[in-house]
Amino acid sequence: MIPAQFDPKSVEKKWYDYWMENKYFHSTPDHRKPYTITIPPPNVTGVLHMGHMLNNTIQDVLIRRARLKGFNACWVPGTDHASIATEAKVVAKLKAEGINKNDLSREEFLKHAWEWTDKYGGTILEQLKQLGCSCDWDRTKFTMDPDMSASVIRSFVDLYNKGQIYRGYRMVNWDPEAKTTLSDEEVIYEERQGKLYHLKYQIEGSNEFVTIATTRPETILGDTAICIHPEDERYFHLKGKSAIVPICNRVIPIIFDEYVDMEFGTGCLKVTPAHDVNDKTLGEKHNLEIIDIFNEDATLNSFGLHYEGKDRFVVREEISKELETIGALAKVENHINNVGTSERTKAVIEPRLSDQWFLKMEELVKPAIKAVLESDEIKLYPSRFNNTYAHWLNNIRDWNISRQLWWGQQIPAYYYGDGKEDFVVAENIEDALVLAKERTSNSNLQTSDLKQDADALDTWFSSWLWPMAVFGGIMEPENEDFKYYYPTNDLVTGPDILFFWVARMIIAGYEYAGEKPFSNVYLTGLVRDKQGRKMSKSLGNSPEPLGLIEKFGADGVRCGLLLSASAGNDILFDEELCNQGKGFANKIWNAFRLIKGWEVADISQPESSKVAIEWYEAKLQKTLVEIEDNFDKYRISDALMSIYKLVWDDFCSWFLEMIKPGYQQPIDRATFNKAIEMLEANLKLLHPFMPFLTEEIWQYIADRTPEEALIVAQWPAIKSYDEKLIADFDFATEVISGIRTIRKDKNISFKDTIELKVVNNEKASTYFDSVITKLGNVSSLEYVSDKVNGALSYRVKSNEYFIPVGEGIDIAAEISKLTEELNYTKGFLKSVQGKLSNEKFVSGAPEQVIANERKKEADALAKIATLEQSLANLK
Repeated sequence: MIPAQFDPKSVEKKWYDYWMENKYFHSTPDHRKPYTITIPPPNVTGVLHMGHMLNNTIQDVLIRRARLKGFNACWVPGTDHASIATEAKVVAKLKAEGINKNDLSREEFLKHAWEWTDKYGGTILEQLKQLGCSCDWDRTKFTMDPDMSASVIRSFVDLYNKGQIYRGYRMVNWDPEAKTTLSDEEVIYEERQGKLYHLKYQIEGSNEFVTIATTRPETILGDTAICIHPEDERYFHLKGKSAIVPICNRVIPIIFDEYVDMEFGTGCLKVTPAHDVNDKTLGEKHNLEIIDIFNEDATLNSFGLHYEGKDRFVVREEISKELETIGALAKVENHINNVGTSERTKAVIEPRLSDQWFLKMEELVKPAIKAVLESDEIKLYPSRFNNTYAHWLNNIRDWNISRQLWWGQQIPAYYYGDGKEDFVVAENIEDALVLAKERTSNSNLQTSDLKQDADALDTWFSSWLWPMAVFGGIMEPENEDFKYYYPTNDLVTGPDILFFWVARMIIAGYEYAGEKPFSNVYLTGLVRDKQGRKMSKSLGNSPEPLGLIEKFGADGVRCGLLLSASAGNDILFDEELCNQGKGFANKIWNAFRLIKGWEVADISQPESSKVAIEWYEAKLQKTLVEIEDNFDKYRISDALMSIYKLVWDDFCSWFLEMIKPGYQQPIDRATFNKAIEMLEANLKLLHPFMPFLTEEIWQYIADRTPEEALIVAQWPAIKSYDEKLIADFDFATEVISGIRTIRKDKNISFKDTIELKVVNNEKASTYFDSVITKLGNVSSLEYVSDKVNGALSYRVKSNEYFIPVGEGIDIAAEISKLTEELNYTKGFLKSVQGKLSNEKFVSGAPEQVIANERKKEADALAKIATLEQSLANLK
């Protein structure tokens, strides 16, 4: 017994468990051509959000379609350890328990981190199963798995030995909340309303002052010079002199350098080498003192005098008041400032001098530039992101790969002395000891004499190896899996990590495997709310994904999301999209129930059914060509829309109507079998998008063995089709629509038969006359040479169709009604033509407005012609 309603809840777990039990998702190397996707690993302790829903639905569509097309489909799932985000959560948890991270050893902290990961890790992968994602769960990887970590360490050692990795004392981006450095790409710049403080510095030994503007008055405590352009005549008299820093009263030199812009502000620049990258360069050039005034959490240290221990922003407010009190504050102005913030913690970044590890990028990046921008080995969809890619890679700087964290792969550098250069780099402490003995010629060294670098590697330095490492390609490059599955085929991700991850994976692929990591990169847009706002918890505009699945079913949510998800374009999400998807699922279910509800008999096949089948087979083939083209161009939304129209409009609305047997009459077996065949073809096309619904219907149609499940069925093959047949049917549908319109307008019951007479000026095909007769409930269809008087009429192109009126039609009333409508339309036409004859309007209005008015004119003229013909026929 087929249920009256499609119930997603009763279906989804049933079929997902069935797919898992039969290992349809699992892949091992064989004779088939592989199709491989590696998931962009979400944060291990993350939960599903709308972006994940979109991204993973697209991946599942691609992998399920590949499976149906006979590829050995392998979708590798996994999670990322997310150093900064996860460590911050663990630190917060410990703090809530009264435990300070600094009171723990590294081993003790990592124990807590692993407990956290074991408790919350993998939740998001379980949620992906509810969405229907057909990942090869047996291959699930975590970036901190032993083999994955070993790959990262080997990569570091290899690059260090090649001279690509070095340790340097550099100005870095410091996140004072996470207490770690960040790469340039992890800093997000925001325009913020701030203030510009004009400070007075007294010239030593005189009553003269110079005024300098700054947005950060607290940093004066780290000033070590004032800089002026050597050609600035206003300050020639200050050469060789010094100034006094307010509050701390430090005497600092006045230096001259062409770096200063004489036209900007007062032409004087305060120099704080420890807190600005350009000031650091000036400091090195002029051998200035470096004074770091901040602790790692951006509170002031002992150089902050009486402000020691206070937060930098608190000090900014307090020091401005003190400066005003002592007469050192000339004025304060409002000022828009570009402020760097941490991508992860949102904290304002602090420039800071620090010993860090860097990866040289200048040479490494060259194959990645060529692959995307020159050879087309790797294609970005949409291609407009090529410009973004080019800008980033052509302006790349060395990558700061060290982080002051404990959660992550620990840098494999081992120190054997107190000097900055007293270290060796090796994959483990045993190898390090051998190197250290060689370096020092000290055979008495023990592993206990070595101290490993405390920093961890940037998470992106781990995940840039993802497509290789998941198949063991770094540790065992000759293994069977790596040689079979790599390079992968498609990557689906967001444009926000095009540089963080995509470009770096390409760089790593060419460095370690000598080839691309994937062929195509599909860049999704952001999922926004219907007002265009980015979804966030603070705005309360981000729906709970599992709640949507509960309400609309996984198929409804998948379909709703993808109907408007064109590559690279943001989605304005509205729950109505999911409701539309749910409605589509119900439409398909009801169509299936209708077919299965027909009684089948061994009777002759009506001509209308024979014609309908020929047309639908052609329409299916035409749509299949469109679908393939859309997939080739990564227009996933367009592919779904083609299927949606085929099923909703062509199959449900036309095909089933054409073959439907009369009331309480059976359907012939030949037509029924073809209807099932066409339904099954539709299900194959729909399966990647709506897997649960389609498998449920597929299994209801017939008893299937596991080998005959829809998930492993065969994608429909493209065959030749008759384009004219499709065009002729489109003409026939207009004829039928005309009949139905007249029946409705004139209140002619659809149960009553009518006669139809046709003046075939178009020489239109008569092939679909049997369909017109059936769907229009036409008792006789006759071709005539001239118009029929006293009949209702309408046109399709130049063809004229006449329906002789019966006694139920009031001819006088009909003429009056048509005359009134004709006069109204003529009046409307006059107003439109009045606008179009107005030169001022035509020359000043936007092009689209003019086009709309011309369309109104054309529509009005066509309607007038039809009304006049109808009136002529009735008179």
